[in-house]
Amino acid sequence: MHRPDVLVVGRSCVDHIAVVETFPEEDTKAPLEFRIAEGGGQGGTASSCIARLGGRVLYAGRLGDDAEGAFCLQRLKAFGVDTAFIRRVEGGTTPVAYIFVTQSTGKRTIIYERSALPRFQFEDLLPALSRNPKVLLLDPETTYLAGALKPLGGAGIRIVYDCERWREGMDAMMATADFFIPSSSFLDAPPFGLGGLGFREKMIRLDARIKGVLIVTRGGQGAYYLWKDQLYHVPAPEVPVKDTTGAGDNFHAAFSLAAARGWNLHEAVRFSVAVASLSCRDYGGRNGIPEEKEALETTKRLKTKRL
Repeated sequence: MHRPDVLVVGRSCVDHIAVVETFPEEDTKAPLEFRIAEGGGQGGTASSCIARLGGRVLYAGRLGDDAEGAFCLQRLKAFGVDTAFIRRVEGGTTPVAYIFVTQSTGKRTIIYERSALPRFQFEDLLPALSRNPKVLLLDPETTYLAGALKPLGGAGIRIVYDCERWREGMDAMMATADFFIPSSSFLDAPPFGLGGLGFREKMIRLDARIKGVLIVTRGGQGAYYLWKDQLYHVPAPEVPVKDTTGAGDNFHAAFSLAAARGWNLHEAVRFSVAVASLSCRDYGGRNGIPEEKEALETTKRLKTKRL
């Protein structure tokens, strides 16, 4: 059995995506253009992306034994994700998210249901970890696992962390992750008190608090990262944007796969920016994910800028 490229741990849900021409103001009405349903969640979408790109991916997470859980499981299998480590919770409710996408801008507004399913514990991951994945991708809902996972570095498993906002266990995660990847909004949020500083200064201050490599995604501007005391920028390619849902998840997925393949940091970030950008061409977090060939062709056209 081949060694897996990536083990992904985190949330799966059902995304109900509603497309409107213009997002309405509160207490008004707007006509629905169309709607679709797709599997969602940071962990589930990242797993689907890795599989679409040709990676060997395991997904570990929890689903309810309801119709929504069955739908999520079916969609993961359709992408070629190894679902052997998904646990269905008897009587459990699979969370859903309602995503409103504005056609005129490509922006989305998400209202998500908090998961009431039992937390994954470190002991629950041992069967999947015994497969010896090259990379472990942790989505934001697994931040609390950081302390238990710290010894994995000695086992040759690199940890990529998808950082969303401050959560329980963040200090431990900062001391654990080999690649700490937040969006730029994290730099502006408490408890850092970084307001008033420039973007570069914020990155430098956050970088001083973490063990691994800091990479910051910045939406349509691409991604920034620090390496050997230098700041680098990979601008996003121009693509026709329909929906930015899942772009961050797909960035983390592509980066994790690149890390598993042993690519250098500059190559890995370019590849991740390419995949995340291309994924915005269709509605939902998964429908626009490119095949590996297209992703690599786009990656070749991107340039890394030293700032």
